[in-house]
Amino acid sequence: MSAITLIEGVTQALAYELEHDKDVFVFGEDVGGNGGVFRATEGLQKRFGKDRVRDTPLAENMIAGLAVGMASQGLKPVAEIQFMDFICAGIDQILSHAARLRNRTRGRLTCPMVIRTPSGGGIRAPEHHSDSMEALFAQIPGLRVVIPSSPSRAYGLLLAAIRDPDPVIFMEPKRIYRMVKEIVPDNGEALPLDVCFVLREGKDITLVTWGAMVHETLLVADKLAAQGIEAEVIDVATVKPLDMETILESVEKTGRCVIIQEANPTCSLSADIAAQLAEHALTSLMAPIKRVTGYDTVMPLYRLEKLFIPSEKRILAAVNQVLEYA
Repeated sequence: MSAITLIEGVTQALAYELEHDKDVFVFGEDVGGNGGVFRATEGLQKRFGKDRVRDTPLAENMIAGLAVGMASQGLKPVAEIQFMDFICAGIDQILSHAARLRNRTRGRLTCPMVIRTPSGGGIRAPEHHSDSMEALFAQIPGLRVVIPSSPSRAYGLLLAAIRDPDPVIFMEPKRIYRMVKEIVPDNGEALPLDVCFVLREGKDITLVTWGAMVHETLLVADKLAAQGIEAEVIDVATVKPLDMETILESVEKTGRCVIIQEANPTCSLSADIAAQLAEHALTSLMAPIKRVTGYDTVMPLYRLEKLFIPSEKRILAAVNQVLEYA
């Protein structure tokens, strides 16, 4: 068994579900013959046929609406939006129909659909190709929002998302699509949704993050360990619904917290986590909560992209500021 990348974990999960569940369908822009813009669906059309893996026009509203219609009739569509920045063309179908179908029919119908989309920056793409919009979709009642950060979590969380009876936005951080490799058994075992993953245990400070920023955060934790500082690293994974219990338990233990995200800071997930910590764990905090984020601007092009995305240096500086409090 060879090690695979995050994007290969996505492909492996899609292939497993296509093989084992006849109700699963994969479709989107260029997902068939070309295997998707990032090759996440490479080889699937040849293996499972054009009826199960189908190309669509460049029409995100149609893709989202088609997924809603298929899901309402008992199928399990997995749609791909080529870049997250284009998903807003389909937001009416997602917000007004997919997220509300269970409530609108008083539970008579569910909407077991997944919308996969590459997200975030770091690949020197032009404007409209680098957004991290998890907070936008976390605001919508009735949606799950999931962001994997490793090959094994991409595989296990995507299996769980496809099997979930409600709609899931599955954001794939393209910056780490091929960054690391892991051995991922193709055994069909899903990982749990709606829970955080404690990637590293520690007693001195809690580092909360998700998606591509897990990579830099773990590197910072290694540097802190070399200084005798034990950082607990939490991968949120399911952005909505948010597992605050795990985060609260960690902060109650460490007394300090830094939240790291690539997205813009205003009205963001990091802001919500910080607010809930202030509301429920204030007496446990020994220092102010610190956030390390992107900026309230469109992702700048090329040379400035690295300044937008939080670096190890910025994360480490924030950690040191929090640790300075007695």
